[in-house]
Amino acid sequence: MFWPTLLASLTLTAVTGAALGAALGLTGLIILHFFAGGATFLALDAVWNAFNSFTLSAIPLFIILGEILLQSGISRRVYTALTPVFQRVPGGLLHTNIAVCTVFGAVSGSSMSTAAAVGSVAYPEMAHRGYDKPTVVGSLAGGGTLGLLIPPSLSLLIYGALTETSIGRLFMAGILPGLMMSALFMAYIYVRCARDRSLYPAGGSRVSVIAVLKGLLPIWPVVLLILAVMGSIVLGIATPTEAAGVGVAAAALISAIWGELTVKGLLASLHRAVLTYAAIGFVVLGAVVLAQSVAILGVPQALLETVRESGLSAMGVLVIVVAIYVLLGCLFDGLSLMIMTLPIVFPLLTQLGFDAIWLGVLVTIMIEIGQVTPPVGLNLSVLVAITEDEVGLGRAAVATMPYWILMLVGVVLLTLFPEIALFLPNLVF
Repeated sequence: MFWPTLLASLTLTAVTGAALGAALGLTGLIILHFFAGGATFLALDAVWNAFNSFTLSAIPLFIILGEILLQSGISRRVYTALTPVFQRVPGGLLHTNIAVCTVFGAVSGSSMSTAAAVGSVAYPEMAHRGYDKPTVVGSLAGGGTLGLLIPPSLSLLIYGALTETSIGRLFMAGILPGLMMSALFMAYIYVRCARDRSLYPAGGSRVSVIAVLKGLLPIWPVVLLILAVMGSIVLGIATPTEAAGVGVAAAALISAIWGELTVKGLLASLHRAVLTYAAIGFVVLGAVVLAQSVAILGVPQALLETVRESGLSAMGVLVIVVAIYVLLGCLFDGLSLMIMTLPIVFPLLTQLGFDAIWLGVLVTIMIEIGQVTPPVGLNLSVLVAITEDEVGLGRAAVATMPYWILMLVGVVLLTLFPEIALFLPNLVF
């Protein structure tokens, strides 16, 4: 009766229009009441322990950091600085989109914020220059997903907090896969644009290497911010929460001096960050209650035993999990999907022998896929709004499909060569 009750409770609460956090939490309470002898009081302990976690307190700080940079207009300066680098390469500013998303992802931690920050600068400029508009949106949607993978990443931070996995090791594990995905995206743009010259306008005048390097000099504050936040975590100088706090102060200072941050903009950043964290926190609350109920009943262990009796290999189970993530990505936003599935996916796959750090990176790529999968795909919705419906959701989804496929290619490469994710954590820690 457990599985029918679980599925029916989730379905009924979702159908009523309840928020996902409420649906998960109510389902967990129903399971605790009817299947765990009425032990609903355990949900209170679980929620208190989760939100009393020092690691989890880093999440709102990283959200504030990203919002401050978004509000300050720094993304425009970074975009301008990187534009000459790819001026003569087939695809031109399409490569700049990926490069700037990579850089901004290293200070934002959010896929949607990265897509919004870069898209608001890039789309008007590229549309004016004559770039194919759906192709521009596709590159921004795909590049925006890098904000979830390249540290500091909200996805990896939440994963580490909920699974008690080292945040420092997770952040290090996200670097090479993030750069790999960035390289795959750029390679696709190069091949596509080399074959179809109509997608982008003719390149401008040739720029010398010295001129390019001089153009990159102004972005040193952002590079310094990245090194300060990541370096302090990796070197063990500060915890993720402490590093995020320092990062917020540094971002505010840099944005006020170098950017266009005003007191009004700072207050708007704090307001947006509170709303974002409230939405994430509510889902975390519901997921913690559901996770507690699932753990008490030993569901992951029962699933593991079922898998062993079925004769499925560990790789076969992984393929099924990946397929489930792809399907659920059509219905839920990325972070909600991860929080909702971790109570079962994490213990199941780690007990099958998969490394917890590697799994965090894999799950992050899977929820990135959800960010560009309609109808929910938040990156697509944000960019359609930025284009003011010049590019509809359908055209945006079609243009983003190659990046969707490349992310699945990234999952395959990460599975075949887990060292891509584990090399840096094993080297540093």
